[in-house]
Amino acid sequence: MPDLLIELFSEEIPARMQARAAADLRARMTDGLVEAGLTYAGAQTFATPRRLTLAVEGLLAASPTVTEERKGPRADAPEKAIEGFLRGAGVTREELEIRDEKKGQVFYAKITRPGRPAEAIVAEVLDHVVRNFPWPKAMRWGSGSLRWVRPLQSILCILTDDAGEARIVDLEIDGIRAGNTTEGHRFMGGGRFAVSSFEDYEAKLKRDHVILDAQQRADHIWHDATSQAFAAGLEVVEDQGLLSEVAGLVEWPVVLMGQIDEDFLGLPAEVLQTSMKEHQKFFSVRNPATGRIERFITVANIESADHGATILAGNQKVLAARLSDAKFFWENDLRIAHAGMEEWIEQLSNVTFERQLGTQAARIRRIAALARDIAADVGADAGRAEQAARVAKADLSSEMVYEFPELQGLMGRYYAEAAGLPDDVAAACEEHYRPLGPSDAVPVAPVSVAVALADKLDTLTGFWAIDEKPTGSKDPFALRRAALGVIRIILDGGFRLKLDRYIDAQLLRHKISLNHAKASDDEIDTLEEVLDEIADHGVFGAAFRAVMDRLQEKENAPETEEGSLLRIVGDVVPDLSTDLLAFFHDRLKVYLRDQGLRHDVIDACLMLDGGDDLALIVARAKALGDVLETEDGVNLVQGFKRANNILSQAEEKDGVEYSFGADPKYAEVSEEKDLFAALAKAEGEIAKANAVEDFVGAMAAMAALRGPIDAFFDAVQVNTDNQVVRRNRLNLLGKIRDICLQAADLTKLEG
Repeated sequence: MPDLLIELFSEEIPARMQARAAADLRARMTDGLVEAGLTYAGAQTFATPRRLTLAVEGLLAASPTVTEERKGPRADAPEKAIEGFLRGAGVTREELEIRDEKKGQVFYAKITRPGRPAEAIVAEVLDHVVRNFPWPKAMRWGSGSLRWVRPLQSILCILTDDAGEARIVDLEIDGIRAGNTTEGHRFMGGGRFAVSSFEDYEAKLKRDHVILDAQQRADHIWHDATSQAFAAGLEVVEDQGLLSEVAGLVEWPVVLMGQIDEDFLGLPAEVLQTSMKEHQKFFSVRNPATGRIERFITVANIESADHGATILAGNQKVLAARLSDAKFFWENDLRIAHAGMEEWIEQLSNVTFERQLGTQAARIRRIAALARDIAADVGADAGRAEQAARVAKADLSSEMVYEFPELQGLMGRYYAEAAGLPDDVAAACEEHYRPLGPSDAVPVAPVSVAVALADKLDTLTGFWAIDEKPTGSKDPFALRRAALGVIRIILDGGFRLKLDRYIDAQLLRHKISLNHAKASDDEIDTLEEVLDEIADHGVFGAAFRAVMDRLQEKENAPETEEGSLLRIVGDVVPDLSTDLLAFFHDRLKVYLRDQGLRHDVIDACLMLDGGDDLALIVARAKALGDVLETEDGVNLVQGFKRANNILSQAEEKDGVEYSFGADPKYAEVSEEKDLFAALAKAEGEIAKANAVEDFVGAMAAMAALRGPIDAFFDAVQVNTDNQVVRRNRLNLLGKIRDICLQAADLTKLEG
């Protein structure tokens, strides 16, 4: 069984595209070979800046001969239909077979496709793959029509048999004929050379200063870098993303360590690290004793006679110019920070956050108001939370963040400290963006928590207010990430927040802002009173409309004509609030499902009282999930569903609701009487447990009903001929339903 070796040699492939390109080459080639009948034992791909390589082991020498039967038209079908079938099957009339079937005689054709040699199939598949390769960006050059990421220079394509004899696959793409030669390093290589197998290819490349495997290049870089740093009493700042990128920039990595000029050592470590990474692809080298970045690691692609001295001198010169800019930005920004950052805050009035949602300055005012409302519920000082929200985004106007947007928040902390603001306010400037992803830590300091929640809730309510919600896989404003951030902050911090009141308040602020120009002063005043009610009394949900109605009934209250702001707010905000809360529930289900909680268990706990208290929902769901792991819990659910099904059918048939009036005096058997007693006991225990949020106790009391319910169904017939007894038993089932639903909505459970 031969082995296949393919190399596509070109000008430099961008490092960010190499891993994906190697995976695409493997997938498309192996899929094409298998579809054509060539199976294989294994395949691996490699990428360097100048080549994509695929090595396939144990390939069939030829595809097998395949015979298939194809059913045709009936024997008495029109001649044109029969001729079309003959053309499609590639057979003659004499080769057809007639078979008797239920609807008459039918033509069948036996089609034999002979196998083809591997060389022909490889050439065909590779031609298709190269011409249709999914580069993110591709180019044409010269007079050819081929599109590739950079000009393709040569193709190596050989099949090596068990005896070690290599055959070149006959293939030409856009004037480039496949061969058995390649070349090594651009500068240190010795020209083109022939190869006979993958092992020969890899060994000769290494001899010609090319390390084929990207992981080997990365390991070599990291080993040399850490060794040089350790020898100087320093440590390399780990950055896997940068390591992978640099490994894709060189074929023969030569690690060099350089010095940062003393003038720049006073810059924040993050500024040095970001500047060197973004502009120069340098690794930062830190002094573990001081935390300062003092040196850098650069990776050259060539060995030099002076052991890299000239390369380092050039790099240090370029780096000094870059860091001079960073130093200028830092010193200029510090001047504004020392003055209190008011200049930056004023500039945000000219920065648009979103066309309909206004400027960053308007957004900051909303976030500050909400952060003040949230503060008490997360243990933060309201004044500090409001102060932190006011300055948290001031650094967006700074020169440093303009140059390095990824430093937003972090630079805000530095500038807040320079302005002499309290430590918790400065920390909130950095931490209010968190979590940035599923692996990022959540803020824990109370002021940071208040501002982070306010920031994310303002974003969500704002886009809900203008009807810009995520659809399908599209989420251009990262609203799913914002909702998940709110969920993680609340759950990880153990906070008890009634989300409805904050959602309503912020939706109201957005609606006031969106309609301010066409609203009367009286309308604005009334809505400000509603905001005060929400802040002071936690008004939300159904109570929102009640507050609106009460305020509108006051003497001299503005009229609520069709199209007025009061009518818009009164009608729309509660519905938007409900919809946004449902969005939070969907995100919560995804988050908890990843932690092992079944989605139907979460659904069973969502619609109970406190559906906007995420910590409450999770506590209920975990308690219910634990009960469902027990035999009593599983059997109780079955008993409940049996009771609910019988009850639902009877209510539909009789046109009445059996939810009250069950009386023990009509009980005929002991099992029936025992169920009455068990339900009375469970009702009190569940109510008591729910009152103190002892959901484990509530679920245990519910699970204890399993035995009495099972015994009841074993002993009695609910739909008996005695109508008085029947109604009493149906009301008893209604009592089972009502009591169980106090603990969880068991109708939502599957199975």
